[in-house]
Amino acid sequence: MISRTLQIVMLFAVAVYFVLLLLLLKKRSLHLKYTLLWIFSGILMLVLAVFPHLLDWFAALIGIYEPTNALFSLIFFCVIIILMSLTAIVSKQNEKTKQLAQAVAILEQRVRELEEEHCV
Repeated sequence: MISRTLQIVMLFAVAVYFVLLLLLLKKRSLHLKYTLLWIFSGILMLVLAVFPHLLDWFAALIGIYEPTNALFSLIFFCVIIILMSLTAIVSKQNEKTKQLAQAVAILEQRVRELEEEHCV
């Protein structure tokens, strides 16, 4: 069982986490579709903070002796999933940027050709 102090710290941290997330959404620094994993991770941490016995059950299920180690493992897993998601988003945006740059280059070439036709 996790200590009462850790449970209170977790609740406070989750509250701060959601406030920061909402502020970033309000400022439009983050798009909602990209924050779904962040929201899911926050909900998971909130559930574990409110029901710490679930952490004991999870730790026993996967063979970790200390629930706090299971908590760190779970957080590490969530961070890896989020990083993979963000990497996929960046890769997709990089491909779109490349395609747009190629389209602009083709259009610039076409404009130059049309300008040369009108000048002749």
